[in-house]
Amino acid sequence: MTFKFEIPDIIDIDGVEGSPYPRDIDIGSEEDRQKKVKITDGLPITEFEGTTNPYIDYESIDLLLSLQHPRSEGYDEMCFIVMGQAKELLFKSVYFELYNARLRIMDDDLPNASVILERVKETLSLLKHFWNVLSTIRPEGFKKFRDYLNVASGQQSFMYRHIEFILGNKNEAMALVHKNVSHVYPAIKKNLESPSLYDEVIKLLKRRDFDIAAECLKRDWSKAYQVNSSVEKAWLKIYKNPSPENDLYLFGEILIELADMFSQYRFKHLTTVERILGSKPGTGGSSGVGWLRNTIDHRFFPELWIIRTKL
Repeated sequence: MTFKFEIPDIIDIDGVEGSPYPRDIDIGSEEDRQKKVKITDGLPITEFEGTTNPYIDYESIDLLLSLQHPRSEGYDEMCFIVMGQAKELLFKSVYFELYNARLRIMDDDLPNASVILERVKETLSLLKHFWNVLSTIRPEGFKKFRDYLNVASGQQSFMYRHIEFILGNKNEAMALVHKNVSHVYPAIKKNLESPSLYDEVIKLLKRRDFDIAAECLKRDWSKAYQVNSSVEKAWLKIYKNPSPENDLYLFGEILIELADMFSQYRFKHLTTVERILGSKPGTGGSSGVGWLRNTIDHRFFPELWIIRTKL
């Protein structure tokens, strides 16, 4: 794009409270709302005291919307930044859900774990569509601001890495990317060294009296999960009874749908990058498309994929 563009004024960032902590707001009630609607005659409240309003404070909206800082004269850079930041917010949402789904599995609570994972699937579906927006950036548009990234790359996203780790794709080297970031690394290291969601599913299978090998129940959790024949046999036995009463069968299907959606996200990432960059190296030192192509063959919950051939 060659036209002269403008970034509209939205916020005077000098007036934004930069604290990441929650802002003080009053807690309402249904009784308060019933009283208020009589006073307003059903119209939205339009006057507030002080220098802010409750919605801005509840979600720190002015702070959130003051964090987009294009560095180049490239029109598409704003789109690139906003989509990247929005993806990080959704990664945080996915990790929050997966973290709590793992706790539910540990507590033998598959009904609630299933509800949580249904939300994760929908969020991953939304994330996949972000690549449709990013694919509207054409090669010449990306070239105008790519140098400003220097060696910054999405491969350095610690929120994405949290998701990979909790689902079982552990990689110590990718954790060490954040070793020098003292306010980020402890959490990513803890995640690396903790049992994944799938590890906890396998422990659940053991509690349900399936014959699971000891090396699946106690191992170095920082290592990526490896296929195990005892887990494969357990899932085969479960899938021999594909009935609505078989909660493990239903949960296995939720897991495979989740893994499938994640694979679709990776593939859409690959094709978008290839469409914009071809075979150029990535900004973060990787081979770019070549690196991404190596990742799309990975499958979470591998035994659930393997048994399809044997059913």
